[in-house]
Amino acid sequence: MVSAFKDVITAAVLLVLPGMANAFCDVTYRTQPGDTLASIAAAHYDDQDQWTLIYYANQANLSDNQQAVGPGTELYIPCPASNAVADATPLLQSGAEMTLLTRGNNPPFTDQNWPGNGLVTELLNAALELSPAPVPYEVIWVDDRTQHLFPLLDEQRYDMGFPWVKPDCAAAKGGKICQNFHFSDPVLDLPIMLFKRADSALTYKSDADIVGRHLCRPASAISDDLDRADRRWLSEGKVTLIQPPSPEACFEALMAGEVDAVTVNVFEGASKIVAMGLRGRVVPLDPPLSREALHVVISKKHWRGTTHLYRVNAGLKALRDSGRYAEIVERHLGIFWQQLQ
Repeated sequence: MVSAFKDVITAAVLLVLPGMANAFCDVTYRTQPGDTLASIAAAHYDDQDQWTLIYYANQANLSDNQQAVGPGTELYIPCPASNAVADATPLLQSGAEMTLLTRGNNPPFTDQNWPGNGLVTELLNAALELSPAPVPYEVIWVDDRTQHLFPLLDEQRYDMGFPWVKPDCAAAKGGKICQNFHFSDPVLDLPIMLFKRADSALTYKSDADIVGRHLCRPASAISDDLDRADRRWLSEGKVTLIQPPSPEACFEALMAGEVDAVTVNVFEGASKIVAMGLRGRVVPLDPPLSREALHVVISKKHWRGTTHLYRVNAGLKALRDSGRYAEIVERHLGIFWQQLQ
């Protein structure tokens, strides 16, 4: 296994369970001229949609959003895990002094009915176990996410919250969130995709292909990536963004011909396509439109905020270095694939 595998997460899925009986994996592949991650996935998994397996396992060797890869690049081709048993959580204790706030019904990230209470939950459980001078903690579940930042975390009723996407604080777009909260190092990287109708001629090889298009993203999702310094799609009117209250409404608008593409993260897109019976009618475009990450947030007013921040970040680093990070992600994505069948 190549050393880069220790530093990245392994495997995500778009639409279907890969034909693992035909998989040629747990090997290192040297790229050839004309290769893309999709073509490599087709050769190794018999399913080009599984390019995300390779994407996650080789982020140290790939530039942001890159699908085409230069010849001679060594890429690790991972195999998904089949074990669905979550790790033990010896420090997770009811009534513990340190508290983490999250919401349920958010698979595969945070869900009380998911093994390990969700992928991000289990990653944080493991990170806190490996943090310096680990202490007991409790995870609090409040499904009304609108209350999490303000007032619950801002008033330090709970110590930390997760998972949150970090706004573009450097561009002063984060407002109250950036002013009032610390963000941990990334817990989980998320490719943000474009999903189009299968009968659409839309392609995405460069940002120029999206200028003049109508996109849909749920109103609750951050849209900073659509207006970053090298795009300015929104502020300069290059793209029309529709923001209904739900991802389902976005996919309905897509099927009605009201928008050219839906832009959501790879997990949400895959789940909604299957749940809405759109498999084969809606397809992802590559490469990813952007990359976001899920973080832990801590109030800047918290008297132990920087201590908690250090605890989480040190634990995440130790988790990645130990190899358990990749094992946990791989296991949860195996569960995710089963849910898509």
